[in-house]
Amino acid sequence: MKPKRSRKPRKEGRTGDIRINRFLAQCGLCSRRVADAWVAEGRVSINGRVIKQPGLRVGPEDRVCVDGVPVGPKTRHTYILYNKPRGLICSRKDDRGRPLIYDQLDVPPNVQSVGRLDMDTEGLLLLTDDGELARLLTSPGMRLPREYRARIRGHLSLEELAMLRRGGLDIGRGETSDPWEVIVDAESGSHSWLTLTIHRGRWREVRRTLESLGHPVRRLIRTRFGPLRLDPEMPRNAWRNLTRKEIRQLKRVVHLREA
Repeated sequence: MKPKRSRKPRKEGRTGDIRINRFLAQCGLCSRRVADAWVAEGRVSINGRVIKQPGLRVGPEDRVCVDGVPVGPKTRHTYILYNKPRGLICSRKDDRGRPLIYDQLDVPPNVQSVGRLDMDTEGLLLLTDDGELARLLTSPGMRLPREYRARIRGHLSLEELAMLRRGGLDIGRGETSDPWEVIVDAESGSHSWLTLTIHRGRWREVRRTLESLGHPVRRLIRTRFGPLRLDPEMPRNAWRNLTRKEIRQLKRVVHLREA
């Protein structure tokens, strides 16, 4: 009787098949970048064959091993709400040695921020290892509402307020501003506090838009991300796991079925 031949991994998979680096990330072992390095080092095998091509795809019926140990995707994910303080970067590494949010958070390598807050922006930050949910939440077509409180230099005129609500301002990089929901909360001395809602979260969008009107942002706090809201009593640099209700609300927003 002939021995059973091991099935070769596929370069082009069927619907439902995913790249090996994404599969290993879903196992909660590492990031996709590290997974590519593991493949290059010959540490990963699919159906008994050591692989060296990072573009290979696997399906539910494939047997994947790392260092000879079988691995599989996590069935339970991590969902964290973090009150980010200013002065931290939402990255795993920084060539300039600046402080990172992951210096403050004891989370596995595969738990990543959903979108980013720049170094000087504080407030609500969602982190998860649920790659599909993260992808859908940050999809350009999702237009998920993001609410901020902003302290700006100067006072907005009624004309400027109308311009922010209308959109179309030149904010550099060949981009124009989107229409915002914005109200003036307080004015004192040479500064104002605004509450505003945007729906795309482009690179430094709030800062660039307000600077285009001559009102630089002195402080920026994200208070809402989709259905999630920041508790005003939550200390800066504190974090907590999302409740089941909050996870359901996030998945409902992107029409993702519960597992």
